[in-house]
Amino acid sequence: MAPLVPVADIKRLIVQSLNLPGVNPADIDDDAPLFGAGLGLDSVDALELVVALEKAHGIQVADDQIGRKVFASARTLTDFVNERLAAPGVVAAGE
Repeated sequence: MAPLVPVADIKRLIVQSLNLPGVNPADIDDDAPLFGAGLGLDSVDALELVVALEKAHGIQVADDQIGRKVFASARTLTDFVNERLAAPGVVAAGE
């Protein structure tokens, strides 16, 4: 089984892959919304983030897995990545 990815790594990936100037990964609350009132990400950011996650962690994210529940916060995104790493042959629920 692959080691768990810490939420700090996902926050760092978000900031680096989306080139968020002035945003320190450590300042992102684990449960703060990534979209809208939170970091203000949009659908283009979500697609860029999927590509970054796939490259960084060797996982595949199907279009139907890109949903509000998975991308709600850094914590939910971390949980999703860890679920995919734990069972790479199983399609994770993404609602």
